[in-house]
Amino acid sequence: MQSNITFDEFEKVDIRSGTVIKAEVFPKARKPAYKVWVDFGEHIGTKQTSAQITDLYAVDDLPGMQVLGAINLGTKNIAGFVSEFLLLGFEDVNQHISLVAPTKSVPNGKKLK
Repeated sequence: MQSNITFDEFEKVDIRSGTVIKAEVFPKARKPAYKVWVDFGEHIGTKQTSAQITDLYAVDDLPGMQVLGAINLGTKNIAGFVSEFLLLGFEDVNQHISLVAPTKSVPNGKKLK
């Protein structure tokens, strides 16, 4: 377990709901990955990221899926592709990433409470 942080520190991470609008295979990535574009609503817009989620998700199944993303961690260049947010997920027992998603539909751009 990591050391404790304050609630104020936790609130600095801007975690928002969004809907995948596009996904494609990312052949230049070192490990199998997809390029994923997510609509975070009118005020935030569309952001892109790279995600190593190929074990549990087919690229064609991602559009329309609601997801959660940390959108204020800055950008990262991954094999020439600019990642603008962190798509959130957990490793399962086989070290495959299972995405975090709302159990009920929520508007895009809503902040985690």
